[in-house]
Amino acid sequence: MHTILTDMAGAYIAHSDVITAFTAMVYSQLKNSTCKVYPDNVQYKWIVDGEEKTVIPDATINCRVHAKKGNSFFDIPRFVMEVLSDSTRKYDRGEKMEIYRKMEVDEYWIVDWEKRQVEIYNLDYDEQGEPCYHLFKTITKGNKHELEIVHFPNIKIDFDEMFDIS
Repeated sequence: MHTILTDMAGAYIAHSDVITAFTAMVYSQLKNSTCKVYPDNVQYKWIVDGEEKTVIPDATINCRVHAKKGNSFFDIPRFVMEVLSDSTRKYDRGEKMEIYRKMEVDEYWIVDWEKRQVEIYNLDYDEQGEPCYHLFKTITKGNKHELEIVHFPNIKIDFDEMFDIS
């Protein structure tokens, strides 16, 4: 069975504004790097628990960009960001997060544009060696100066610019 996990029906313009602002900030800072940032127009195809899954993250940073065909990647990005919307909230916090964990994506952000909040999850391993996410930090206006991509500390992300939405 083949499953595509995306459902943007009913997304607000602000959802896209956050993705655009984030990718614009990161793009210019990765310009001379082997890594690239991608907005929500690329998909990743993986085998998860014996089943082919296709996910379309809102934003990714991928440093292994050669394993692709068309707009599909087959490797693992180092960073994934999902911006919550009514239609994707359950996927982003549930099935998609579980897929990213199993594929061992290093860092996962869940962005709530309505609350203007970023949850930063980092990949770790439990006592049995299984990958697991732990909430590293929640960023709000009160601690906005702490917003950073943990695995890319040289990239500067401006909280106010990211949430400068309609």
